[in-house]
Amino acid sequence: MGDRVTMTTAMTTATAMTAAMTTRVTAAEDGPATGVTAEEAVQAAPAGPAHGVPNGPAHRVPEGSAHRVPAPRRGAEPALPDGAGAPAPHDPRAHGFLPERPPVRAMIGTWTRLDAMARAAAVAPDRAAAVALVERARRAEELTALRQRVSRLSLRNAEAAAMRIAVIAVSCGWCGLDPQAPAAREVADEAFLELWAAIAHRIDHDQFVALPTLALHNWAPERKPRRHIPIDQLARTEALVPIVRWAPEGQPLSRLDRLMLAATRLEAHGIWLFRLADTLAGRSPDDSSTPTALRRLVRVQHALRAQLHAEAAELAAAPATPQQGAVLGALAEQGALEPPVLQAADAVLGIGGRRMGEGRRQLLRRHLPAQHRAWLSAMDRHCAPVRTLAHRGGPDAAVYREAQESLIALRRTYTALVQTAARPGTAPLPAAA
Repeated sequence: MGDRVTMTTAMTTATAMTAAMTTRVTAAEDGPATGVTAEEAVQAAPAGPAHGVPNGPAHRVPEGSAHRVPAPRRGAEPALPDGAGAPAPHDPRAHGFLPERPPVRAMIGTWTRLDAMARAAAVAPDRAAAVALVERARRAEELTALRQRVSRLSLRNAEAAAMRIAVIAVSCGWCGLDPQAPAAREVADEAFLELWAAIAHRIDHDQFVALPTLALHNWAPERKPRRHIPIDQLARTEALVPIVRWAPEGQPLSRLDRLMLAATRLEAHGIWLFRLADTLAGRSPDDSSTPTALRRLVRVQHALRAQLHAEAAELAAAPATPQQGAVLGALAEQGALEPPVLQAADAVLGIGGRRMGEGRRQLLRRHLPAQHRAWLSAMDRHCAPVRTLAHRGGPDAAVYREAQESLIALRRTYTALVQTAARPGTAPLPAAA
C-alpha cells in the first residue's frame, strides 16, 4: 500500500513538472518574433492591464463585437464557441487578414489547366492575347470541366482557384464585372463567367478580384521553413516568391510582382496594428491607457511607412510593361488596391469616413471576405469613443491627431508605391522622414 502511494505521488509530481515545462516552452514559442521593426515599435504589448494582448492572461474583447472568441494559442487547435462544432471565427489579432495557412502553391488534377491559363494570362502582352487564351480554353471545354468540379474543392483550394480566376479576370480587363449580371455576358466569355460565379459562391465572396486575392493568396516562402511558425511570422521572416508570376519564368520579378509581395509583407508587419485596434476598441477617450496605445499606433505606422520606402528602390528598378500598368489602373478604378491593414487603421482613426464619405469606405471594403468586413464594422462601432478626441483639446487629442496624420502619410507612401509600379521609368520615392 505504501509503495502504491509513493508511486502515485511520484507520478503526480512528474506530471506537474512536465506540465510546467510544457507551459514554459509554449510561452517561449508563443512570444513575438524578434528583429521585426513594427514589432519593436509596438514594444510587444499594448498599454493597460487588460488590453486584448494576443495570448495574454486577460483578453478583453469589446462587448457585442464580431470577434468574441479568445485568440487561440499558436500551435494549438482553435477554440470553439459554446455549443458549436465549427472552428472559431477569424480573429485578426492572430495573423491579420493573411490566410490562416500558406496559400496553395501547386494545384493538381484538372485544376492544373486553370493554373496554366492564369500563368499565361499574367505574362500576356495585352488584353486581347489574354482574352484569346480564355476563348481557346472554352472551345476545348476546359472551363466547363472545371465548373463541374468546383463543388469538390476544399475551401483552401477554392481560394487558390479564386486567385487564379482573379489573375485571368484583371489580365482580360474584366475585373469590374459582376459574373452573374446579364450585361457581363456581352463583354466576357460566358463559360468563364460561370466558372467565376461558381468559385465566388464556393468561397462566399463575390468581389474577390482585388488586391487581397491577388496579393495575399499569391505568395509562397522561397524555401520550406524548418518548422511550423505562425503565418504572419512566416511572411515577415522568410524570403517570399509569387506563385503566379507577372514576369516570364527566368526573368527578374516585375514591378507588379514586387508590389504584390510588398502588400503581403505590409500585412504581415501590420499585425500589430490589428492588435492595437482591438486594444482601443471600447476604450474611453479619458482612459489613461488610450494615449499610450495611440502613441504605439503612431510608431507602428511610421515603421510600416519606412518599410514601404525600403521596398521602393527595388520596385522602381524592376521591369514593367504597359499591360501591367493597365492591370493596376483597372484595379484602382474599382477601389480594389487599398491593403486591408490600412483599412483596419482607418476603422480606428476614422480617416476614410471623414475625408471620403461612408459610402467610399464601404466601397473599399467590399473586396474583403464577409468575416473581415464584419470585424472592420465592429471596429467602427467600438472605436467611436476614441474618435471623439478629434473634437477635443489637450495632449490626448494631440496624440490622436498625430495618429491620424501618420496614417495619412502611410497611405500617401503606399499610393506613391502603386504609382511607381504603374508607370515605367519613374524614380524611387524620396527618403523617409
